[in-house]
Amino acid sequence: MSTELQVNKELLDKINPEAKEDILELQTKIQAFRNLELDQDKFRAFRLARGVYGQRQEGVQMIRIKLPFGKVSPLQIVRIADISDRYAAHNLHLTTRQDIQIHFVKLENAPKVWAELEEVGVTLREACGNTVRNITASSEAGIDPEELFDVTPYAHAAFKFFLRNPVCQEMGRKFKISFSSSDKDSAFGFMHDLGFVPRVKIENGKEIRGFKVFLGGGAWCSAFPGSCCL
Repeated sequence: MSTELQVNKELLDKINPEAKEDILELQTKIQAFRNLELDQDKFRAFRLARGVYGQRQEGVQMIRIKLPFGKVSPLQIVRIADISDRYAAHNLHLTTRQDIQIHFVKLENAPKVWAELEEVGVTLREACGNTVRNITASSEAGIDPEELFDVTPYAHAAFKFFLRNPVCQEMGRKFKISFSSSDKDSAFGFMHDLGFVPRVKIENGKEIRGFKVFLGGGAWCSAFPGSCCL
């Protein structure tokens, strides 16, 4: 294996075992692709599900950084900015799914980028491809004066449930989920495959939390044909 592809072992030992396995697998697949041992279409499907997205410019990739409901800590945003300066084009691009993208990353550097992000608790897994994409929430969740309760713990639980879940690794199409904080539907549940809006009922004097669920949206793809992954 090319030494250029090697991720620092000390860094890998600092991150969780599942992420470590993911990164080593990506490294192996890149090497196989470079050695013409892996079909281009199969490699594309694999790398997309690991947040590595092709660009029109040959030899470089866009890396999509997955941030559940847009939550990011100061330590994480500093690490993302530093990685962009060292491996990408210095700019951070915010997405409609509350992710961050960096551009012009060499394919061989993708495992290193992923490992350095995982060290601070950020993943690339299932940020692209035919998977359950980043789960979004209202930007004011937790501080919305009209919310019945804070939806962010539920959005995070959904993120953890679907991450690496076998049911969503080879789907026929991407799948998008949102959690709105109130009936204003500021997370656009109507436009999502699954949209959740808080509901509360009282039974035997106890508050029971739940959601009104919208199913079968997806206006983005129908309104903008050709917006699929490349």
